[in-house]
Amino acid sequence: MTFVRLREGGLDIVETGAGKPIVLLHSLLADRAIFDKIVPALGRQRRVIVPDLPGFGGSSSAGATIEGIADRIAGLFDALGLGTTADVLGNGFGGFVASTLAIRHGAQFDRLVLADTGVGFSPEGKQSFYAMAHRVRLSGMESIVDVALKRLFPEDFIAVNPDIMAERRNALVKTNPEFFAEACHALAALDLTADIGKIRNPTLVVVGERDAATPPEMARTLASALPKADLIEMPGCGHAPMAQAPEAFIKAIAKFLDLK
Repeated sequence: MTFVRLREGGLDIVETGAGKPIVLLHSLLADRAIFDKIVPALGRQRRVIVPDLPGFGGSSSAGATIEGIADRIAGLFDALGLGTTADVLGNGFGGFVASTLAIRHGAQFDRLVLADTGVGFSPEGKQSFYAMAHRVRLSGMESIVDVALKRLFPEDFIAVNPDIMAERRNALVKTNPEFFAEACHALAALDLTADIGKIRNPTLVVVGERDAATPPEMARTLASALPKADLIEMPGCGHAPMAQAPEAFIKAIAKFLDLK
């Protein structure tokens, strides 16, 4: 499988495969490599486009709003010649971006997979983002790595997968602390309640039953607010089922995305 790396609109992107396009948008606590275990399976049938979101990896910042990030992603559809047939899959932070993308630019793409995300956060959830932002501004990304890993994966999975944890740790500490803090504040400020019902893209909501970052109740609320949504809960999985249980994740989304 051949990977092509390119920059478009300030975004650092890798793409592989051929066929109907699918765009993958990563979590706050990760970079595009969180999808590495599912990209080969998708790339056998699809053209897979995986950007580092603005402010992460090699991508420049898009400012401190989810709307600004969604608009930047929308620019890829014309720039990369994706037409209106592409699907979009977002995880966590990337799921909030994907929902906002669908609200603002839903006619530009086809199906939507929202993995471990929601409509908005509780006051306690918002406070956790403010706390992380404050901590990284004072002490850098290392100061939140252990908390971040526990939000990404269940503790028993962490205990028996040191290589995955080292990979995730190394990716997270490379994130620009100020950009990360901006993203934390953007998530805390976001509330899609008034607009989520405007989404007309067929949507699949997926959530790990042990997600500590965006618990299943958030996914249930999201699915119930969408006019065309199904919900799948993945047993034993945390916030990043595509990295924790890639084969099960592909199986969960296969029918919806017409994967063989």
